Amino acid sequence: MATINRKISACMATQHPDNAARPYWNPRPFISTSAEIKESYLNFSDLSIDEYNWDWEGKFVDEAVIDKLLHRYFNYFQKHPIGKDKLLTFRIPNPRVEKQFRLARAFMVIITSSQLARSLGFSSPPIFETILPLTETAEEIAEIQEAFKDLISVNHRLLNMKDSLQYLEIIPLFEQVGKIAGSAGILKKYIALHKKMFGYKPKYIRPYCARSDPALNSGLIPTILSLKVALSSYLKLEEDTDVRLFPMLGTGSLPFRGGLSPDRLDIALSEYAGVRTLTIQSAFRYDYPKHDVKLAIERLNNELHHRKAKRLDKTSVDVIQRTIPLFEKPYRNSIEQAAGMINVLSRQVAKRRERMLHIGLFGYSRGVGHVSLPRAIPFTASLYSLGVPPELIGTGRGIKEAKKKGLWEKSSQYYLHIKEDLLHAGNFLNKQNLSRLAKHSSFWYDVEEDVKEIEKELGIVLGPGNSTQLEHYNLVEKIYKKIMEGNDVSKLITYGGLLRQSLG
Repeated sequence: MATINRKISACMATQHPDNAARPYWNPRPFISTSAEIKESYLNFSDLSIDEYNWDWEGKFVDEAVIDKLLHRYFNYFQKHPIGKDKLLTFRIPNPRVEKQFRLARAFMVIITSSQLARSLGFSSPPIFETILPLTETAEEIAEIQEAFKDLISVNHRLLNMKDSLQYLEIIPLFEQVGKIAGSAGILKKYIALHKKMFGYKPKYIRPYCARSDPALNSGLIPTILSLKVALSSYLKLEEDTDVRLFPMLGTGSLPFRGGLSPDRLDIALSEYAGVRTLTIQSAFRYDYPKHDVKLAIERLNNELHHRKAKRLDKTSVDVIQRTIPLFEKPYRNSIEQAAGMINVLSRQVAKRRERMLHIGLFGYSRGVGHVSLPRAIPFTASLYSLGVPPELIGTGRGIKEAKKKGLWEKSSQYYLHIKEDLLHAGNFLNKQNLSRLAKHSSFWYDVEEDVKEIEKELGIVLGPGNSTQLEHYNLVEKIYKKIMEGNDVSKLITYGGLLRQSLG
């Protein structure tokens, strides 16, 4: 395979707004768009994170990011050049979902930043690859590269594109269970399209699998199982195409959104073997002691690339594909009916970044209309604030059905730490609240069934296991009572996030 002459980072800091606490460098928990310049520098210089995701999708963004970083911290970046030692990776808007003018603006920042860096004596373009969210086809990956190629072909004495970056690398982000499981097929087609467009295959690809949105749409178990299929299929795709693959995974702190936190590194390193880059979101960076955060990042930098993915045979993949719908159906049934209460609570979850209105993925039709849900972080925060962690919803019923069909014994082997993840989430379960909810709306009885089946199957008791978790238990009882009375609970929700070390 071709030699890769670039850094593949183990950790990528992102702007996901899941921190409950105040960042150690900021006077308040809310991080403004202007403060993200300083944040990216400190993530590089102070926390030793090698990559920072500059997010254009669904949020306001400072378009002068490279100008400001080089102006304010020139001496640092002379020693650690952006685009070589430290990576600033744009997540561009997908023109299928967001307005196309935002994509054009992102392109021009990439182009002009490369020209600026060259004029200052830097040998590498600061931004040379971008993340394409909501990737569903090979064609849309190729179209982004084609659009960039056409843009730099503009020839005018006032717009000399020959002095800019000439090739844009794309990181396809797969955000649905089905697309994650089938992503190797999309990548194989993209490799063929790339060869047709440029005359050669890409040397490598960094396929990026989401963890939050597929869990929001399909539940915890289907998301993990689809990831295992993807990581295995990437091994074969490398062999078949001679193109290196460096998988990425979008991990938050709570198990529902990834389960990566400074105090659970052993579990994440084991569960996500084969992943080359993990996202280090705001809660990881700011809801734990800084010393612990730095040690955790150092360990990820040293150990992540040594872990190898497990290869699945055709029979195993078939078992997983048959298992996934057994968990998706009960999860979606419950979430669809709980959407009203989730939306009420989500509006009181503290804002941590300057986000714009988001068009979510959750819009499936079940013949009774569509349901609309918040983004994954306030969604997760809302259910934890009720004392009903979303990891549990649909899981018990899925296990029961998978056992009935003779699939569970085999498929459960691929989720290595299911017991640890469900126990961790279950520490924040309030069975009293769940019982109260069931008396008001009968569909919550199904979630009680989930809890009983999980406890029976895994031989565990869900509920608080220490004094902090007991405090959380009592807190969510207050939240439930106040929300039923129509009172504001925003401060209580934030305090709950502090106790579990992540908003959502």
